[in-house]
Amino acid sequence: MPAPIAGRVVAVTGGARGIGREIARVLAEAGARVAIGDRDEPAAVATASELPGTVRGFALDVTDTASFRTFLAAVESLWGPIDVLVNNAGVMWVGPFDEEPEAATARMLEVNLHGVIRGVRLAAPAMRARGRGHIVTIASAAARLSPPGESTYAATKHGVLGYLTGVREELRGSGVSISVIMPGVVATELAAGTASGAAKLLEPAEVADVVLRTIERPRFEVTVPRYIGPLVRLAELLPQRLRDLTFRHLVPDQVGATRGSSVRAGYERTLTEPSDPGDRR
Repeated sequence: MPAPIAGRVVAVTGGARGIGREIARVLAEAGARVAIGDRDEPAAVATASELPGTVRGFALDVTDTASFRTFLAAVESLWGPIDVLVNNAGVMWVGPFDEEPEAATARMLEVNLHGVIRGVRLAAPAMRARGRGHIVTIASAAARLSPPGESTYAATKHGVLGYLTGVREELRGSGVSISVIMPGVVATELAAGTASGAAKLLEPAEVADVVLRTIERPRFEVTVPRYIGPLVRLAELLPQRLRDLTFRHLVPDQVGATRGSSVRAGYERTLTEPSDPGDRR
């Protein structure tokens, strides 16, 4: 039987827009009490006011431990213990590995990898003490694949999967579930101007629906679309030459797809300029 989500307290990072917004909407419609944390606090508050159900917006910088701790404490003060933490905040720079600005590299590592580690360290101990809880992390199919032009981004997602694999083993039998959602390319600001390769471009709502189902029936590795997981595992059994040919067919070349894209350049300026308004997954 699916675990009922109505009444549960869910905290979503990077929830003001994109996938995070859709996750908040879907979970709130299912009856959860949803807290949106985002670096862009006005956007988080505005999004919360626009969504149905019980939703609140808060300031959150996932790269700052004090900010993350304050966010979680504010949610617990409002509604009680957090049942589910959704690590959703993420950023992506796309282009040749040797042209990637150091600021973009640092930003991806801090948000995509360290932000997840920070959230798990802060939320999981209390969940373990209560004997229940669920941490859901929005990673990427890049946790299993490494598209040209996404070398550092893919490294952060590989790191997330590796980290959570170890954490899951440490939490085995504690009542705390760990899930990693690995979607292909999703139509959000983060993916603006990129290509989806052999897979179709996903909508944020498709990922949000998978998150809801995963909370109801916890699983560890969840790919979106579902066939990506078995396909990658099958390809990994092939000799290297055939594996390379398979992945070149499946995985988009983001270097060629994004070269000269003004839409992409506009998004990526937010990774390297101080005026960054927030994390736009």
